[in-house]
Amino acid sequence: MSDDLLIRNYEPEDEHVVVTLWDACNLRVPYNDVAWDIGFCRSSESNSRLFVGQLGKDVVSSVMVGHDGHRGWLYYVAVDPELRGRGYGRRMVKHAEDWLASLGVWKTHLLIRQTNSGMRAFYQALGYTVAPRIMMAKAIAPSPAFLDPLGEPDGTDDGE
Repeated sequence: MSDDLLIRNYEPEDEHVVVTLWDACNLRVPYNDVAWDIGFCRSSESNSRLFVGQLGKDVVSSVMVGHDGHRGWLYYVAVDPELRGRGYGRRMVKHAEDWLASLGVWKTHLLIRQTNSGMRAFYQALGYTVAPRIMMAKAIAPSPAFLDPLGEPDGTDDGE
C-alpha cells in the first residue's frame, strides 16, 4: 500500500467499503439510511459531493460535503481507525473546503453528535470553533430510514 493518499470522487462500487469505514468510525446511526444519504448526495452533485481517500487500491477515508448557496456543510468525515494520525482526515477536510471555495462558498459548518464529542479537538486543530448558535431541527417528511432516533413513530430525523 502506497503512502500517497489519492482523493477522488466516490463511485457506486465504493459503497460497501465506505459504509464499512463509517461503521468502523461509529458514524452510522439507525435513523440515518446511509444508502439514501449517498444517493441523495450523488443526485445533487452541483451542490454536494462525496469524496474518498484511497491508498493503493484501498479506500481509507471519506468526506461528504454540500452547500446551500451560502454556507457549506461537512458530513461523514472518516479515516480508517488504524490509519489515524497521518494527516488523512486533515487532507479530506481541506479537499472539501477547497471544493466549496471553488464554488464561491466562504464558510463551512459541521455538526458533531454528542456521542462523538471526542472529535471536537480534531476540528479545533483545523481552525473550527464552537459557534454561538442554537441548532434546531424539525422533520418535514418521514425519515428515509423510517425510524425515529428515540424509537417513536413520528419519523423525526435530525438530518445529520
